[in-house]
Amino acid sequence: MSSDGPPTADLLVGRVIAMPGDANPEGDIFGGWLLAQMDLAGATPAFELARGRCATIALDGMVFHQPVSIGDEVSTYAKVVRTGRTSIRVLVEAWKRSRGQPDSEAVKVTEGVFTYVAIDQDRKPRPLPDQGAPAPNS
Repeated sequence: MSSDGPPTADLLVGRVIAMPGDANPEGDIFGGWLLAQMDLAGATPAFELARGRCATIALDGMVFHQPVSIGDEVSTYAKVVRTGRTSIRVLVEAWKRSRGQPDSEAVKVTEGVFTYVAIDQDRKPRPLPDQGAPAPNS
């Protein structure tokens, strides 16, 4: 994913507007709100790859480069970067664009690598399915 414009080859997973209820008194959006949006975004390709339930187990090195303000449009992009026997690592980027300014450029806010583990009905790790096999009936 590039830092000079939103990624085009990766999956646009979500687009939301930052609202007043998500902000501190100064109008900056809480980092936890943005983290939750990114976790949901990363879970989308993980769930598809795992063909079922996944749990978030780790987040590597997230740094906030820019604040998000009330009214900003926040887009999240996700890309699977690695799979293991039970785990899926997903690079997630968050970008913002000021609403009401049609010529505003998208700016990267943060990125992080989220690790998800495929889990079974008992919430125990399970192997990822063979990607060539049909999806199980559940």
